Amino acid sequence: MYRRSAAAAVLLAAALTLTACSSGGDKAESGASPKPPASSSAPDPADAPQPSTDPDAKPTGPTVPDAKLTPKTGSFTAEEKKYLSGRVPDKVDPASVLQSGQDSCQRVQRTAKHDKDAATGAVITGEIPGAKDAINLLCPDQKPILAAAEKGFPEGPRTSPAAGTYRALTQATNCTWEAKGKDGGTLASGPETPPKAGDKITATIPAGTAEFNSSGCYAWIPA
Repeated sequence: MYRRSAAAAVLLAAALTLTACSSGGDKAESGASPKPPASSSAPDPADAPQPSTDPDAKPTGPTVPDAKLTPKTGSFTAEEKKYLSGRVPDKVDPASVLQSGQDSCQRVQRTAKHDKDAATGAVITGEIPGAKDAINLLCPDQKPILAAAEKGFPEGPRTSPAAGTYRALTQATNCTWEAKGKDGGTLASGPETPPKAGDKITATIPAGTAEFNSSGCYAWIPA
């Protein structure tokens, strides 16, 4: 099994750290504890992806009817109601569920402000849970990030991948990849030479690839 490299896993953490140093609207982040840089060998537990097979999945049990989706004070906008529809478990405050979506939006926005690749990778890997629905309904200004993420995929094994050239969203230098045919033989692999810090790592997946596997590469998008 392949494991995500520690350096790649903190790519998002490095981008979020920068927001803590910004002024004005980013004051809410100023109290955050320092996070390791992208080159650090130590992963940051705060940024570990949350266990979920589908971060955008809605509750399977009873939910609050749309007619009762009202906050204790004020009112929800039309888009907020669309986001909450079928998403609020019975006996749960709708405002708390909305806050979760707003938090996802804020993470995408703050990360993209400093590193769009980091934001895209975080959406692809699920490190920002529920980002898809949150972006579509609560922060549509981030749809370019979502559009890029929907064309990508995370590191690890991937069966029957679309042929083409892809770029790894990583600052790590230990990213490796391999494309195999139906007989298990290697069709292509890389990088050809060990990458240096700051190098862009690309992989060309040949037509007829049955499985594409990568390690230490975080996530991929079309180059």
